Amino acid sequence: MTDVPALVDQHCHGVLRTELGIGTFEARLGGAAGPPAPGTTFFDTQKGFAVRRWCPPLLGLEPHCPPARYLARRRELGALEAGRRLLRGSGISVYLVHTGSGGEHTGSGGPLTEPSELTEPSELAAAGAAEAREIVPLELLAERAADASGTAAEFLAGLAEAVHTAAASAVAFTSAAAVRQGLAHDPRAPGPGTVRGAAGRWLAGRRTGDRLTDPVLIRHVLWIAVATGLPVQLRLDDGDPLPIAGFAAATMGLGTDLVLLHGYPHHRRAAQLAGAFPHVYADLGHALVHTGARAAAVLAETLELAPFGKLLFSSGARGLPELHVVAARIFREAVARVLGGFVADGAWARADADRVAGLIAAGNARRIYGLGDGQLPPTGPG
Repeated sequence: MTDVPALVDQHCHGVLRTELGIGTFEARLGGAAGPPAPGTTFFDTQKGFAVRRWCPPLLGLEPHCPPARYLARRRELGALEAGRRLLRGSGISVYLVHTGSGGEHTGSGGPLTEPSELTEPSELAAAGAAEAREIVPLELLAERAADASGTAAEFLAGLAEAVHTAAASAVAFTSAAAVRQGLAHDPRAPGPGTVRGAAGRWLAGRRTGDRLTDPVLIRHVLWIAVATGLPVQLRLDDGDPLPIAGFAAATMGLGTDLVLLHGYPHHRRAAQLAGAFPHVYADLGHALVHTGARAAAVLAETLELAPFGKLLFSSGARGLPELHVVAARIFREAVARVLGGFVADGAWARADADRVAGLIAAGNARRIYGLGDGQLPPTGPG
């Protein structure tokens, strides 16, 4: 059995503070725009079965108990106590928390949730008896700067100030729109005149609260973030990460790490990019959570292509504390199966398996995000 240390969840969201009915819970579990197929529920998924396996014992029930019984027990304990038990049973010691809505219309926890409904990083840390740090969504900074501006010049100055202010306390930035909109055709930083023109057009047709979709402005704020030196997390939204290649080449050597999120089912391509560029990393959370009982196979495929110092655990959880538990337990089980199998076959030494498990679970994230204790251990069992 491979030892896996306490986890650093390198990308997640807050959890809901409110009580949930069965319909609301299932909607957030499924993360789909519409209802499940007739005669089924969103518990009839790999994720749903994983919730039923790992979460009931943390609330005093037997594994695989019926969903109705589980949800009744959850309501009996109350949202705060159930959340506390679940989070503290996850084995996560550090949460890196995506704050605000950040332009995300869906997430691993279901439909768009107003930021006020989710716990802040400090609340998540207290509930989970863990540490928490903030990841700032770039689109949200741009939208807030636009809301406070009357002219393009005011907007661009306010945006630059907002990014650099956020960099003083955050551990990373994230973008949901960079890959599918901003970098799809041109990875380069836009010129000043192009940026001013785009800002003027966007502000002229924008209403307060409108989301940032202009590709020029998305690239502009992305390159401002790169200049801060903080890591930038790029959300792939299940799409091919190929558009990242040009941006990765353009940013190589600038001192900013890029972390690819939500790459499944293109996890092998994301792993290839992590192997090809020294500053590109691949997140495992989305792929393992969605494949559930097949997570070990996906992990093994990823390990074929990416250096072990370039892979990161996350839950990607949003809204439901159960998703933190599921991500952590599935990750631990997949690591134990894959790396433990290598040891049993004689392909790996046990010490090497434990070392690699530690890197992916926490060490790589601690190093990239400056969390301390993140130096690579010496190579080899000695």
